[in-house]
Amino acid sequence: MEHKRINVFGLGTTNADVPSSALLGNKGANLAEMARQGLPVPPGFTLPTEVCRRVLAEGALPADVRDDVQQAVRELEAATGKRLGDPERPLLLAVRSGSRVSMPGILDTVLGVGMTDDVAAALAKASGNARFARDVHRRFLARYATVVMGIRTRIPGDQDPFHVQLDRFRTQRGLDDDEELSEADAAEVVNRFRTLIRGTLGADVPQDPHHQLTDAITAVFLGWRGPRATAFRRANHISDEEGTACTVQAMVFGTLPPGCSGVAITRHPNTGVRVLYGEYLPDAHGEDIVGGARTPCPLSESRGGRKPLKEAMPAVYEQLHAMCTRLEAHFKDVQEVEFTVQEGKLWLLQTRSSSRTARAAVKSAVDMAGEGLITQREALLRVDASRLDTLLVPQLSSTARKEVLAQGLPASPGVACGKVVFHAEEAEALKAKGLDVILVRTETSSDDVGGMRAASGILTARGGTTSHAAVVARAMGKCCVVGCSGIRVDYVKAEFVTTGGVHVRQGDVITLDGNTGDVLVGPVQTEVSSAVPELDTLLSWADQVRRLKVRSNSDTPQDAELARKLGAEGVGLCRTEHMFFEAARLRCMQELSLSTSSEGRRAAMARLLPMQRDDFLALFRTMAGAPITIRLLDLPLESFLPDSDRQRSELSAVTGLSLDEIRVRSDALRHSNPLLGHRGCRLAVTYPEIYEMQVRALLEAACQVHAEGISARPEIMLPMVVNGAEYASLRALVVRTAEKVFGEKGVKVPFLVGPLIELPRAALAADELAVQSDFFSLGTDDMTRMALGLSRDDMDSFLQAYLDQGLLRHDPFVVLDERGVGGLVRTAVDLGRGARAGLLVGICGEHGGEPESVAFFHRAGLDYVSCTALRVPVARLAAAQAAINAG
Repeated sequence: MEHKRINVFGLGTTNADVPSSALLGNKGANLAEMARQGLPVPPGFTLPTEVCRRVLAEGALPADVRDDVQQAVRELEAATGKRLGDPERPLLLAVRSGSRVSMPGILDTVLGVGMTDDVAAALAKASGNARFARDVHRRFLARYATVVMGIRTRIPGDQDPFHVQLDRFRTQRGLDDDEELSEADAAEVVNRFRTLIRGTLGADVPQDPHHQLTDAITAVFLGWRGPRATAFRRANHISDEEGTACTVQAMVFGTLPPGCSGVAITRHPNTGVRVLYGEYLPDAHGEDIVGGARTPCPLSESRGGRKPLKEAMPAVYEQLHAMCTRLEAHFKDVQEVEFTVQEGKLWLLQTRSSSRTARAAVKSAVDMAGEGLITQREALLRVDASRLDTLLVPQLSSTARKEVLAQGLPASPGVACGKVVFHAEEAEALKAKGLDVILVRTETSSDDVGGMRAASGILTARGGTTSHAAVVARAMGKCCVVGCSGIRVDYVKAEFVTTGGVHVRQGDVITLDGNTGDVLVGPVQTEVSSAVPELDTLLSWADQVRRLKVRSNSDTPQDAELARKLGAEGVGLCRTEHMFFEAARLRCMQELSLSTSSEGRRAAMARLLPMQRDDFLALFRTMAGAPITIRLLDLPLESFLPDSDRQRSELSAVTGLSLDEIRVRSDALRHSNPLLGHRGCRLAVTYPEIYEMQVRALLEAACQVHAEGISARPEIMLPMVVNGAEYASLRALVVRTAEKVFGEKGVKVPFLVGPLIELPRAALAADELAVQSDFFSLGTDDMTRMALGLSRDDMDSFLQAYLDQGLLRHDPFVVLDERGVGGLVRTAVDLGRGARAGLLVGICGEHGGEPESVAFFHRAGLDYVSCTALRVPVARLAAAQAAINAG
């Protein structure tokens, strides 16, 4: 039967339409699709995201939707031969959320809906397994009281009160795991859970199954506005308006022998190798393996004495393998499949595109293209460009001295070092102070996501490589070690203790190796990550597709050399002031800053000239004919003068000036806001000696490498330009100096001159600048500061509140503000090319290495982006993705 507000699946009918994840959520759409493919999916129905929006608006499940739910339940009862609340053949339901974008561990689930005292007794009798029935009952009580009745809001602390009760009971009985609970033990736990609920809330879980179902569905929808879900959406730029779907399914039980629950991934989530990877737990529900309360067994290879599923249930393993292969081929992506085996029968509970490391994403995309599953263009779109730089993160040095504290399971690769903390709030607080931290938990839950994001690495005592901690860490690109059974976490004492008796306290420094699972004492030496051959292949495909060129922000030959190795096609920003802070150069700049005469300034610049020329010689040789955009001095002169009296005394001894004279001159140069005022090209208006020296140095270097047979392509950038008259005056200075150098050297080398457009006024008057310009470089960092009236430092005072409250979608210094700053960029491009056709235009701000911003620059018609060396691969892939998406 068709339902306007409900989609049914697995009830013996086949819907010809491909399910929509925007309507049914990722979970509901994929369940419906698996049912369409004839795979063994427990039957159920999905309430779409439009119902969520109605519930959020009305605060309750609308009457017409309640009627549809009852009709769908009747169909489900007919298909299963069971009835909700029937003491003879009870139907138990799982109520699960599922948004369009997978949000693992964030949204809510209620299992065992329909459970009552009578049903528990009937289930024990029907199954012949009273312990099983009690186990289902206590799980239902815990989830219903938590999700629907909100018990966690009434109990202080960050630990699940039901986990605390269960752990306390196991300790009293001397038991390690849940499966060791006897029938009597399980019954006692149920009673303790009831007492906890009644004592905390003053009410019992309702005995009416239909009441339970309505309230569970409503709670799942309302959870979309919960703090965890809201924080996740903010961090992942998901619209609040999307909402979640809600799927109601007949329960299957991995606790009915022979039974188990597990997760299978069609390719290794860390490496991308094509192998069925995953874990399972005998006598368990799916929440046990995802929650990480027990350390699971592998699917195919023995590990730590645990028998793999391939040996324990060979027929089930082969069936699972075949179904996973089929799902990957159907969805054309790596699949993460949740499954349960009940009384020997395999059921598939969910499939979704698997979270994976950047290394695995690159390899699987390239391999799938080679296997013919996807095209090269699809492979380019399959990889998250923003995470490519994690492939270049350091690894532990092979020669490093290591003291291993404990060893767990490697869940997400890389190396992380930091101070130990035990609570999410502490991780966030220390991160805000600029400290690196390692979040250590017995197991993580959705409440820990903020701290996980703040931490450099995550360590858990329990859980496997498909637990909440592992999945979330991989999605974040965080180093993570899980299932470290050799440590015991004590939240009260704020420490963890190893089996060897070592106490590691809050604030102690440890290192995690996400490649081996090692937990190490203190900081450990690292080295550059090993190469990923498939990355070269993927980026070669990207280079064939992209229109935007990619340059690097490089101030030294070492930076430039690394950038070239990573595929940079030139230098888009060389910040010359960064060359002036070495001791001998700094002294020249200090003498320049303190001088009150042109002769004194020229003398200081004459001493600096050969050093500056050597800088450019090295850059030209390194880049070997690639363009180099050189920004002339931008910093205000006060940046080169000392603040302390001790340093001023040293400077006094060198210059012969008194301390008072140095203080007076320093005060005269000081700005209330060093981002504004007397800096950039304004320095050359008042002190032309500075730019004359820099232009001479770079063109003399260009002439010298020309004589060596090396092409030099300098692009001379004038920063902080504000209008055409100012720019014309400074361009004339550059040209005059160039003519002098070329006359002296008897050779000419080509060079370009252009402004750095970073002031809103310059963008709005770009046509008057373009008529005399060979190129434009857009400085979106300062343009963001000027246009929004913000600085990066504002993140610590109020900007984070704007992000938390959704008043800003992104940090504008990370992702370009397209409406405001982007409008200035488009204006500069349009006016500039309107006045001078074919004008070369590039971007040199930090936005040049951020994929969403790169896509905007492609649409705006820029010729190139420039970014830090390690982000060059990111920009190359992002530029290709922008070209593909633009059609």
